[in-house]
Amino acid sequence: MKIGDKLMKHLNKTYEPSSLVTFKFNRYDVALKTDEDGNPIVMYIGKANERGIIKGDQYTRKLLKEESGAVFKDHWDHKGKV
Repeated sequence: MKIGDKLMKHLNKTYEPSSLVTFKFNRYDVALKTDEDGNPIVMYIGKANERGIIKGDQYTRKLLKEESGAVFKDHWDHKGKV
């Protein structure tokens, strides 16, 4: 599954630091884990079961910053099925 522009708008937002954020995106359930700055770093997308566990795809984010805090690398990697 490819990450499209509409989903990237959700992934570029800042959320509550060190938390798990869940939402619906079209027909998919999405869960995001955030880092200490509130940036999403792990995404699960697919269909959630009755316990809320998502069966689908996992993505991880490579987010590298300079000492000044400016981002110089921001890339999402597909890690496979979960």
